[in-house]
Amino acid sequence: MVTITALDTFDVRFPTSIDHDGSDAMNPDPDYSAAYVVMRTDSPDGLSGYGLVFTIGRGNDVQTAALAALEPRVIGRRVEDIVERLGDFARQLNGDSQLRWLGPEKGVMHMAIGAVINAAWDLAARRAGKPLWRFIADMTPEQIVDQVDFRYLTDALTPHRALEILRAAEPHKKLRIAQLEAEGYPAYTTSPGWLGYTDEKMQRLARQAVDDGFRTIKLKVGLHLEDDIRRCRLARATVGPDIAIAVDANQRWDVGSAIEWLKPLESVGLAWVEEPTSPDDVLGHAAIRRAVAPTPISTGEHGQNRVLFKQLLQAGAVDLIQIDAARVGGVNENLAILLLAAHFGVRVFPHAGGVGLCELVQHLAMADFVAITGKKEDRAIEFVDHLHEHFVDPVRIVKGRYVAPTAPGFSAQMHPASIRDHLYPDGIVWQGVAMAADR
Repeated sequence: MVTITALDTFDVRFPTSIDHDGSDAMNPDPDYSAAYVVMRTDSPDGLSGYGLVFTIGRGNDVQTAALAALEPRVIGRRVEDIVERLGDFARQLNGDSQLRWLGPEKGVMHMAIGAVINAAWDLAARRAGKPLWRFIADMTPEQIVDQVDFRYLTDALTPHRALEILRAAEPHKKLRIAQLEAEGYPAYTTSPGWLGYTDEKMQRLARQAVDDGFRTIKLKVGLHLEDDIRRCRLARATVGPDIAIAVDANQRWDVGSAIEWLKPLESVGLAWVEEPTSPDDVLGHAAIRRAVAPTPISTGEHGQNRVLFKQLLQAGAVDLIQIDAARVGGVNENLAILLLAAHFGVRVFPHAGGVGLCELVQHLAMADFVAITGKKEDRAIEFVDHLHEHFVDPVRIVKGRYVAPTAPGFSAQMHPASIRDHLYPDGIVWQGVAMAADR
């Protein structure tokens, strides 16, 4: 009988603010960070599960405490009970009344629960010897539906309708798996677009992105209108008319100012505008979408739970959505969101970048292609070329496309040396940053 023996947490931070990597209108100085969790077992082969919550620095102080609060709910449980009933495990963690009170199902506690749920899925996929996307794809429609908590969703999506979607995909799985393994999954890149970069650096990275095979780039906007107009026009002149350009305001505007700000950018020809206002403002997104049509509107990377996504889709507030592997309650809730999007016929462009988000979310998008929608050429996974070297199974991009992972698990495991060196505040990297600051 193999049991969970520990839920170890680590405060891992990278000083990305030094070079303005990740900078945008709302977050000018992020230090990409991971509240990293290891679900250890007493299995003789050292079987463990790995997960994380992405923050931009000091948020790790809070997230590591939230992860520690989940230890009594996990330690001592049988591995078999968890991996064979992942839906029940997720519902039990989310249903803890004392912790649910802090949300419910939103915010710091929900993100911590998501990391632990993701670690359980990682453990399950490792135990099965499959990459997570394939682990999900090999489930029956009934098994996938069992992972989803349909409470609060049935006015938009019922278990019966979800089964219809999944059963329609079932006969095509073998072909889709072969296509995915042969072709990969389209990617787009935000690497040129950070707001702290100079025009010259943006243009150089944009040219490099096109040379590397990316067909879409994304720029951060929202600080100064004149700068946004200049940078978008420079980007268009750099990449030419056949490369798509998206922009991301990172929640910078009110509804009225978003509409006013976006009008001068229409001439650039925008693939979409991401997070133009508060991620919780369903009606605000709908109003912006109506006012700037046909420019597509999207949101989702800060969407707190499946209920918010349901409302965005019901209200016709978005043309496409982002999902985030570390924001909501783990794989289970992301499966609910993917099924909602499929039901409403809305494309999904998963959010990535950060620390480990590319590694994680690729599995969800690939599972969606194989087991749910059968679509990938009309969408793409975000890619940011930072910090992949710290992961045991890093993403691979070839000619602007994600290569399907083959190693077992969720690709979340970090190298021990990377954890050791970047522990905050005592890791050698942070000691060096402190010494530099003192000079």
